Amino acid sequence: MAKLILIRHGQSTWNSANKFTGWVDVPLSHVGLEEAQRAAQKLKSYPIDICFTSLLIRSIQTGLICLVESDAVLKQGKSPVIHHNADDPDWHGWDHHAGNPEEEIPVFTAQALDERYYGELQGLNKAETAAKFGIEQVTLWRRSYSVRPPGGESLADTVARTIPFFKTRILTHLKLGENVLVAAHGNSLRSIMMELNHLSEAEIPLLELATGIPIVYEVDQTGNVLSQEILI
Repeated sequence: MAKLILIRHGQSTWNSANKFTGWVDVPLSHVGLEEAQRAAQKLKSYPIDICFTSLLIRSIQTGLICLVESDAVLKQGKSPVIHHNADDPDWHGWDHHAGNPEEEIPVFTAQALDERYYGELQGLNKAETAAKFGIEQVTLWRRSYSVRPPGGESLADTVARTIPFFKTRILTHLKLGENVLVAAHGNSLRSIMMELNHLSEAEIPLLELATGIPIVYEVDQTGNVLSQEILI
């Protein structure tokens, strides 16, 4: 059976500073790099056939560290290769080559997997924002399923872009029996888990994902989840 491995990126520099991050493209902190390295060791018995990340560097860093430092991947004798969007006018043939599937693990970056967009809250300290607007209002912006922060996305908006991508791109590989790694963000991964675990709109805001902790699903050829394990 295929394995779907979901991992929230390691701690970022703005996670460490307790800031709303959203689409701001900040890297992993030193702690986040160590979390990603520990995650790679937890995945030592899971060969990976394909990887998806968001467009944001903290997600890409986490995915690549899991690929290059995992014993299982090293035994495969493969190297991760990032595949860029050839429709992008700034694509300069970066990943254009004959290629050899026996030697490569394709890594696809996708905007659909980006973190929830926090709009005007991005860059603000969470504690200071709660003191200014009140903790109830900030909690509503952060945890409500359908309420948007000023100028930003609700979780429902994130679900609307994440789930179609999951069904058309990621689930396709799982049904073929391939092991898939998805390195993304708290809200984009919660969206996917809402689909996998059949969670309601009331249940999903309560789901918390720790940074750098892999969650492994076993999926059959029809896309049904057979089991779930958190690699703490």
